[in-house]
Amino acid sequence: MSAAAQETTAGGGGDGKRQGPCRPGHLKLGYHIVVSNAVYVLLAPFAAALALRASRLTPSDLAAARAYLLANLHLAVSLVSVATALATVYLARRPRAVYLLDFACYKPGPDHVVTRETFMKQSSKAGVFTDDNLAFQRKILERSGLGQGTYFPAAVLNSPPNPCMAEARREAEAVMFGAIDSLLAKTGVRARDIGVVVVNCSLFNPTPSLSAMVVNHYKLRGNVASYNLGGMGCSAGLISIDLAKQLLQVHRNSYALVVSMENITLNWYWGNDRSMLMSNCLFRMGGAAILLSNRAADKRRSKYQLVHTVRTHHGADDRAYRCVFQEEDKAGRVGVALSKDLMAVAGEALKTNITTLGPLVLPMSEQILFLTSLIGKKIFGLKMKPYIPDFKMAFEHFCIHAGGRAVLDTIEKNLELSDWHMEPSRMTLNRWGNTSSSSLWYELAYTEAKGRVRRGHRAWQIAFGSGFKCNSAVWRALKDIHPSKEAGSNPWIEEIHRFPVEVPKVESVVSSP
Repeated sequence: MSAAAQETTAGGGGDGKRQGPCRPGHLKLGYHIVVSNAVYVLLAPFAAALALRASRLTPSDLAAARAYLLANLHLAVSLVSVATALATVYLARRPRAVYLLDFACYKPGPDHVVTRETFMKQSSKAGVFTDDNLAFQRKILERSGLGQGTYFPAAVLNSPPNPCMAEARREAEAVMFGAIDSLLAKTGVRARDIGVVVVNCSLFNPTPSLSAMVVNHYKLRGNVASYNLGGMGCSAGLISIDLAKQLLQVHRNSYALVVSMENITLNWYWGNDRSMLMSNCLFRMGGAAILLSNRAADKRRSKYQLVHTVRTHHGADDRAYRCVFQEEDKAGRVGVALSKDLMAVAGEALKTNITTLGPLVLPMSEQILFLTSLIGKKIFGLKMKPYIPDFKMAFEHFCIHAGGRAVLDTIEKNLELSDWHMEPSRMTLNRWGNTSSSSLWYELAYTEAKGRVRRGHRAWQIAFGSGFKCNSAVWRALKDIHPSKEAGSNPWIEEIHRFPVEVPKVESVVSSP
């Protein structure tokens, strides 16, 4: 099926030709509408009675009320004073709104492109992998869902490869500064106005830190609050967002710059432990920069408002703790081992996360169905399948970390999502590969480039990371996002017309002659 045909039939979208994402059946939709408006239905008689009573008031009734207030003026003043004090305390303690002005994703140049054939060629030329493990990598690559346009840093593409600290710094600078330059140019915010900087990169943590590199390069002010998060896995981007949100509750009228990336140069695995070879096949070069603000004046020009962040950690469980583990193999080569328990651990972490998130975002109709199912199963011992809440009732857009095809397949099944909802994640995996914590932003950029984001739409970002962690962020769009205005900061714009593409279950790697 052609990309254009898929775009027309898959549902949703903002190109005017599509019919929208799949929605619940008529019966369930009717139930949802009734429950969602139950409060108004119940209050309607009281409102009608109050209106009827007000319509019968006479001038003498108003005069009597005025006389009563004058006779009890001290009581009226006391009540107003208490109400004013309570309102003041509430407004002072209420969390400050956090807005996302804009974000930018880094797009490497054509000299960084790595096709599947290039990947296998570089692996063969390295001379360190056994024939069996070369065949293993080929098999993983063919089933990975990655396309022919992903990117590697120069150090890995060179012949021979030359991973070293200088090359790793060069990759980090290209990704971070490339994304930040695009972001600052798009927003018009001056670097010296940034009050908070949070950078996350799991496996490359030089001294001075990556956040210090940003401060130095952009000559940020001396009192900037800078943080560098390392070793926190692919979900660290949402941890950075949560940290920035907390800091913006303290620093008034501030901008917070969040940079999410991973570094490939020094983390390519040069051994033959298959649990460590998986990361070679999936991870690719990329990064994103996000600008947050707590300034009320910025609401009008911001894209989104941060509604919720939910973080869950299963690190107390040994199996979860070790399922993504950096260590040395038997030959002393360092790599990141992925356990066979990874998918089961991710499923458990997801369950915990959505159990916390559900009551915050799901409509009452879904919460009632879930509670009824739980009571029937746990209390009355009924043999019934547990009810899976329909998160499509809470969100219009889903950005699921593009960690690999198996991860996306599992979440699609568990949350009962449609191909349309999964499209941003699958296309990001195909076009960019697993760019770690920044993948969520390539996915949101895809949704924007398709013209699907409308004011009031809600987007759910969810990611998994070593530790083991599952983190979520919920955003509400503050305006319609027009693709025509996204040039420069959105890496999809020039090629979005080619997507979605068909991604076969197996894509053969053409052997070199």
